[in-house]
Amino acid sequence: MKDLYEIIYEFLDRKESFVLATILEKFGSAPREQGTKMIIEKDFSIIGTIGGGIFEAMAIKLASKVFQSGNSIVRDFSLTNEGASALGAACGGEVKLLLEYIDFNDNKMLEIYRKASEIKRKGINFTFVTKIPEEGKAIKGIDKWICTEIGFFGEENDTVQSIFGKIRENFKNTAFEKVNKDGEEYLIEPIFNHETVYILGAGHVAQKIVDITKMLDFKTVVLDDREEFSNRERFKNADEVKVIPCFDNLLNYIKVDCRSYIIIVTRGHAFDKDALAQMLKTDAKYIGMIGSKTKRDFVYECLMNEGYSVRDLEKVHCPIGLPISAQTPEEIAVSIAAELVKTRRALI
Repeated sequence: MKDLYEIIYEFLDRKESFVLATILEKFGSAPREQGTKMIIEKDFSIIGTIGGGIFEAMAIKLASKVFQSGNSIVRDFSLTNEGASALGAACGGEVKLLLEYIDFNDNKMLEIYRKASEIKRKGINFTFVTKIPEEGKAIKGIDKWICTEIGFFGEENDTVQSIFGKIRENFKNTAFEKVNKDGEEYLIEPIFNHETVYILGAGHVAQKIVDITKMLDFKTVVLDDREEFSNRERFKNADEVKVIPCFDNLLNYIKVDCRSYIIIVTRGHAFDKDALAQMLKTDAKYIGMIGSKTKRDFVYECLMNEGYSVRDLEKVHCPIGLPISAQTPEEIAVSIAAELVKTRRALI
């Protein structure tokens, strides 16, 4: 699956304009996270998703106005409990959405996205900054900048240089946010090439895995449907700890791509099977499931009865971890972490 910035640059290089939708803010149980993006083409087909269902349909309808005017639109959407249920969320929430026209005729737009695509391919971390104009104005290529730890790309701008100076004070911990500077609003988007470990299940083994994956410089996210297990007190070293309604619709809560590592360590066969079924549909670099060969065979048989193939299941590391005769949670965590490193270094 191609990177978003590569896709955007390819559109512009082919002389195709489009609307780019970005979730600016999220409150409650809205379906996708801040920073999630979706491309809307002139025929209103889409690449990516900002949540599906009613919410996505409203965004596509608004995009027609953006195509007509060329101006950006910022809108608040409130999802009722009924609407949220249709999107797979437990209850209603609110999102603020930015829709901007990306014009292939804008040479500065082409240049900034060419540079973003190039930097991303090189694996360099950067922050993308966009000035959000007042209602009824267009976002142009001169309103976008790129900041790396040592470099700057875009039009010279004293205000933006001031923002970059602040970003570089704690570059690796830059957060997605909107800031107001000199009366103007700017969107700050960190684009980090983190390899992310998603641990599905928050038991004792998960606790030990987190301690090691953080030492190995993986971004580490823990998910569970039990708040008494999935909390910051138990997972002090995790980057994120999420409490989810259930193990259905996991992709509403996490972004899985070719730099993602999935560790399935839930509390039972049924949860493991449901989680695995969803992860098999992704581009995850690694999928591992804890359990014996007997458990594996049972889960695999269930999934094959649901239409998954042997080839699909060959992607899965189960029993999880390198074979070091691990028994304790600490030893199991070591074996799993070793398998992650082996995958990372492309030795499998």
